[in-house]
Amino acid sequence: MLHTKDRPTRRQAITAAVTTVSALALTSTLRAGPLRADPPRTEPGQAAAPVGPSNGPNQTRTALHQEVDLKASAQRIYEVLLDAKLFAAFSQEPAEIHGEAGGTFSLFGARIVGRIVELVPNERIVQAWRPAYWEPGLYSMVRFEMKSQGAQTRVVLDHTGFPEGKFDSLSSGWNEHYWDRLGKFLG
Repeated sequence: MLHTKDRPTRRQAITAAVTTVSALALTSTLRAGPLRADPPRTEPGQAAAPVGPSNGPNQTRTALHQEVDLKASAQRIYEVLLDAKLFAAFSQEPAEIHGEAGGTFSLFGARIVGRIVELVPNERIVQAWRPAYWEPGLYSMVRFEMKSQGAQTRVVLDHTGFPEGKFDSLSSGWNEHYWDRLGKFLG
């Protein structure tokens, strides 16, 4: 846990986030090539399956897109993703989340760490995100968009700027650790 004196100022955090986002966006654009078609739509509470085989084109992909329909309001999903106690309850693993722009997070027992870059209440969460085993300083960008659809919400995930060769494990990880567990928790 960071002590107050170790935390960057809000201005420093925002500047670092903007720099990171810009660099990752440029790197992702240069390396990712043209976007592929979105995966097929899913049934409520079901996550999209990983696209393609583990070898071949997915080896060079540095961006993924998933959409999942969850039986909960956008407000509830937003709260669960930003509240440490609720996140730990759905994931069944320790979580620390400082749920404001510039705040840090540590998820799944510190296996995923990062910083919150942008928040639009009940609509969007953008994070500089990394597994702890990646090289120090290497972050990808994760963007959750929540779109209300009656009694359920479509969550649109765009994860960009991750290293080549990680697409399949990240895609299946989002399904296993987020969508499946969130669906059960909210269901």
